[in-house]
Amino acid sequence: MTQGAGQEPVVRTATLRDFRVPPYARVPVQGHAAEHLPPAERPVEASAEASVESLVEAPTEAPVEPQAAELRTVEPQAVEPRTVEPQAVPPMPTTAPTPAPAPADPTLLLGRRVAPAYAATAGTTSTTGSSSIVSVATGHPGSAFPEGGLPEGYTPTERDLPVINRGDTVQVRVTPDAATTPDPAATTGEGPGPLYVVGDVHGYLDELVAALRAQGLVDENGGWAAGNARLWFLGDFTDRGPDGIGVIDLVMRLSAEAAAAGGYCKALMGNHELLLIGAKRFGDTPVNSGAGTATFQAAWLLNGGQKHDMDRLQDVHLQWMSRLDAVVLEDDHLLLHSDTTAYLEYGETIEDVNETVHEILNRSDADEVWDVFRKFTKRFAFRDEGGPQAVQELLSTYGGGRIVHGHSPIPYLLGQVGTEESEGSGGPIVDGPHVYADGLAIAMDGGVTMAGKLLVVQLPLNG
Repeated sequence: MTQGAGQEPVVRTATLRDFRVPPYARVPVQGHAAEHLPPAERPVEASAEASVESLVEAPTEAPVEPQAAELRTVEPQAVEPRTVEPQAVPPMPTTAPTPAPAPADPTLLLGRRVAPAYAATAGTTSTTGSSSIVSVATGHPGSAFPEGGLPEGYTPTERDLPVINRGDTVQVRVTPDAATTPDPAATTGEGPGPLYVVGDVHGYLDELVAALRAQGLVDENGGWAAGNARLWFLGDFTDRGPDGIGVIDLVMRLSAEAAAAGGYCKALMGNHELLLIGAKRFGDTPVNSGAGTATFQAAWLLNGGQKHDMDRLQDVHLQWMSRLDAVVLEDDHLLLHSDTTAYLEYGETIEDVNETVHEILNRSDADEVWDVFRKFTKRFAFRDEGGPQAVQELLSTYGGGRIVHGHSPIPYLLGQVGTEESEGSGGPIVDGPHVYADGLAIAMDGGVTMAGKLLVVQLPLNG
């Protein structure tokens, strides 16, 4: 990757991931000031072999011995210049057009957008330009690709990750509940309903809807069906998968529907939300990555950023992501996205942490936002010999008896690995959450991007 003056190349560790660079990787995101700079003044992009964990400082919380895993690099692909054919300007209408009727439910206007260029090739028939948030009416909740077609330019990222055979974490088997639907008495009675958590989604909308239906949280149309149940998403909604914006739209809609039913659906901020916000706001603006010059756009593209997600990203999505909390306490469970102690650097109470992160995002300083992103990208603090102590440090500061987190895929923690070729019978075996650190930590990222499993689980766990 591009290094600062006089710096040596970054030492790559076994925690790094390499991804294929999509054909549009060298095309700046629309709407950034860097597009208007003369060529000599434009910042230099990070090289194609960089990933988010090579652009940030290497994790220091739990050193990992390098494994003999092949690291792939890809030569940048040339982008052919685009030519725009002149189009005749249609004559102005002599009469005012008839206004379209307003939708019956005003909340469906949330996330309204212009139809993307790929809509005609994705098997959709809508010409209204409505956001995927209203797609529930057409039979595919949240998704802009209802017929199973992938968006134009979708580039699956590498799923083969380095194997980390530590032997220091032991999978604690969790006995799943016999029932797959919430207890009707619990979801319709007084007081708070049952508590559920969702691991990293990363744009895999179909898998998310299937997992929510299996728990009885949504109906066959993707509508909220769990009464006063409580649902928390642990972050990382976009990147790598085919429909990140569809996932965000679904979560936003479920939040409104759950509140109307007496429950709630809420979400935490993950490092990929920070990455997407930074890519949209700052683009090619150079930031001090701690390992040389980097940019949010380069990091986003090299870590599964999808152009069709950026094309559909609107202010309503940015505002929603920017207001997400980083840490919450629910029923003695401390919920956070990343398995890191970096949260302690932002405050001594949960309120302080969330307020500090929100203030940093509101100031829109690229280096400050990058620093939060860099720290929330660290992982493995709760693994290995010092893991229980690290968990206790967070619990003693913020409260709770257990930490529930996403971010680090369970196949990572168990020393498994999944590849694109091994999807199906040969993928990583993820039966449920991974309980570790003397039973004090629960990992919820089932590795859906590695052909693993998207986890939706009721707390507390049995077993």
